Amino acid sequence: MTVCATDDKPPEPRRRVRRRALIASVAGCAVLGGVLVLLPREQQAPPAPDPGARALAAVTSGVPAALPDLEALVEERERRVRKRPGDAEAWAVLGAARVEQGLRLADPAYWPRAEKALRTSLEVRAKGNAPALRGLAALANARRDFAGARKWGEAARKLEPERWTTYPLLIEASAGLGDDEETGKLLERLKELRSGPAVMARAAAVYRDRGWREDAAAKLADAASAAGEPAERAAYLERAGQLAWERGDRQDALRHFREAVRIDPDQRAAQAGQGRALAALGRTTEALSAYRVALVKQPRPEYALELGELYESLGLKQAAGVQYGVVRERVRVAAAHGGDESLVLGRFEADHGDAVGAVRRLREVWERRPSTEVADALGWALHRAGEHEEALPFAVRATEGTEGGGVRSALYVFHRGMIERSLERYGSARRHLREALQINPWFSPPRVRQAKDALARLGEPSVQAGPESD
Repeated sequence: MTVCATDDKPPEPRRRVRRRALIASVAGCAVLGGVLVLLPREQQAPPAPDPGARALAAVTSGVPAALPDLEALVEERERRVRKRPGDAEAWAVLGAARVEQGLRLADPAYWPRAEKALRTSLEVRAKGNAPALRGLAALANARRDFAGARKWGEAARKLEPERWTTYPLLIEASAGLGDDEETGKLLERLKELRSGPAVMARAAAVYRDRGWREDAAAKLADAASAAGEPAERAAYLERAGQLAWERGDRQDALRHFREAVRIDPDQRAAQAGQGRALAALGRTTEALSAYRVALVKQPRPEYALELGELYESLGLKQAAGVQYGVVRERVRVAAAHGGDESLVLGRFEADHGDAVGAVRRLREVWERRPSTEVADALGWALHRAGEHEEALPFAVRATEGTEGGGVRSALYVFHRGMIERSLERYGSARRHLREALQINPWFSPPRVRQAKDALARLGEPSVQAGPESD
C-alpha cells in the first residue's frame, strides 16, 4: 500500500492572492492614516452665521427676519454709516431693515427713519442705486401707498430687470391697487426668475385673492417646509393658519398659529390668529388673553377692532370702548408718520361710529386704490349710511370673480346678503347669508348672530312662489 505525502502549504496561486491582499491592506491603512493625520480629531460643523448676517440675508432677499436679528443688523449698519457716511449700500440696508422692524412691531415711528436712510443712500449714489429704490418701494407698501410703491419698484426693475426681489414688491403694489391683470403678469415673471419658499408664499397670496384656496394652501405648506430660518417658516405658517380660518377650520387654524408662535415668539399676527380661533371654539378667556398679548407687542388697529367686537359680543361695552379708542389712536399714529390706515378706520366707523363719515373716507381710499377689500368696505359703509342701491355694485365687485372679487370671504358675502335684504331682494339675500355661514360659520362674533337673525326673519321661500328670483 502506497501512502502519498500531503503538503500543508497552499498552492502557489493562493499564496500570491493572499500576499497581494496583504500588500493592498497595508497600503490602504497607510493612505487612511495619512488622511487622518491631515484631518482634525473631530469634524467641526461650519459656524452658524451671526444674527446680523442672518438678518442681512433675509432683508436683501425679501423674506421675514427675526426681530433680534434685525436689531443686530440695524446696530451694525448704524456703526458703519457713522464711520463711512458715503456707503450707499449700508444706508440702503439700514433703511430696509427699519422698514421690516416697523412692520414686525406695528410701529410707524420706524418709517421716517427708514425713509431718511433710504434717501441718504440715493443722495450718496443717485444713479444705479436699485437697493435704495427697492427699499423705498417696501416702505411705500408698508404705508399703504401702493401707487408710490409701484413707482419706486418700476424704477428698480428698469435698472435690474432680472433681479427677482423687485417683483414681490410690485406684486404687492399691484394687488393693493386692484390691478389683478398686472398682478398675474408679475407673478408669472417672478416664477420664471426664481423658485423657492419666498416665491411660493407670494404665489399663495395671489391664489388666495383669486379664490384658489386649495392651491394657496398647498403653496404655503411647501413654503413652510422649505423655509430656511425659523422666522421665515413661522410667517408662512401664520398665513396657512389664516387660510384655514377663512375656510372655517378652527382647529387647523389654531394648530398653525400655535406652531408659528412656538417657532418664533415674536410672530404676533399668529398670536392674534389664536385669539380668533379660540373665540370661535368657545374658549373665550384664552382668546382674550391671546389678543391682549398680540396687542402689547404689535398694536395693529385691526387687532384692537377684533378684540373690541369680541368684548361687545360678550356684553362688555366698556372694555369694547377702550379697544375702539385704541383703533382711533393707532390710525392717528400711523398718519403722523406717513402711514394710511383709512381702510381700518372706515370699517370701524361704518359699524361703530359715523357711517356717513366712513363713506366719505372710503370714497377717497377707493380713488387711490380700487381693490376688492376697499370695494367691500365702501359698499358696507354706504349700506350703513342708508344708500343701499349705491352699495350693491360695490358688494358685487367684492364677491364676484368676474368682477375681480375672487377671494372667498364670509364677511364680504355676509355684507352682500344684508344689502340685498335691505333692497328686498330676498332670494339673493337668503342665498348669500347662507353662503357666508357655509364658508366660515364663525367668521365674526357679532355678525354671525346678525346673519342667523336675518335668515330667521327671511324664513323659507314660499312653495307657491316658485323658484326664488330677485
